[in-house]
Amino acid sequence: MGTEQLIETLKKCRKNDRNAQRELYEGFYRFGLSVCLRYVADIDTSRELLNDGFMKVFTNIEQYKPEYPFVSWFKRILINTCINHLRKSHQNVPTAELLEAQDVGFELDLFGKFSVEEIGHLIQQLSPAYRTVFNLHVIEGYEHKEIAEMLSITVGTSLSNLHKARKKLQELILYSED
Repeated sequence: MGTEQLIETLKKCRKNDRNAQRELYEGFYRFGLSVCLRYVADIDTSRELLNDGFMKVFTNIEQYKPEYPFVSWFKRILINTCINHLRKSHQNVPTAELLEAQDVGFELDLFGKFSVEEIGHLIQQLSPAYRTVFNLHVIEGYEHKEIAEMLSITVGTSLSNLHKARKKLQELILYSED
């Protein structure tokens, strides 16, 4: 969907135009599903969360500010929807804090041997707590302080979860090379 078409579609969505809502849904379905799948491994649950996210978009479309990219606003809604789901389903298992989370020496070059699908599959194998922090920090670019606030955890727990996620990913990569 091009920029001009998106602007028109969003204007129509503000007027509750069902055809425009369907157009927006179809135009951003794959992107939205890929965001949800980063946080929730189950495809059916990810689809439910995506639909919940779209409902939030449609009911809160007046809060969207056109001077900012729609994709960023939409992605933030989806991430928050997934995090809320993880909280409700008690999948965000707290982990022991580390006073100093040491870098595992994780080499992003290791990912060069894998396709995007294979990398996604490796990340899906992380526990929900590790996967969430890994995605928020590495993929989305949030700082640990922001992650701690979003997930209602401490900065130390965020650091610990990232450390453990990287360590687990290294193990999975080494195991898959055998």
